[in-house]
Amino acid sequence: MTNEPPTQRVEVRFIGPPPAAGQVARASGVSEVEVDGSLLRCVVCGSFQPFLEALHGYEVIGLSAVPAHPGAEGHREPWRSEELGLEGGGG
Repeated sequence: MTNEPPTQRVEVRFIGPPPAAGQVARASGVSEVEVDGSLLRCVVCGSFQPFLEALHGYEVIGLSAVPAHPGAEGHREPWRSEELGLEGGGG
């Protein structure tokens, strides 16, 4: 068994615009940041603390995280909001 930190695919919905993708991407352990309207998607490896600090000051109304598939670097799975419970979040 390896001691690799957990990697999560994260989707966050905000009231209003989310933080800039570059601001979130600078947080330690955060990669693959995408912004689509009030929705931000990214991958978080290890601790969520730097990621959460990057969201400081922005009002979050939905947050989902699912394990990323190990060894899937370079393979991007489509985001499926309906599976992450974010459908009907207003808009």
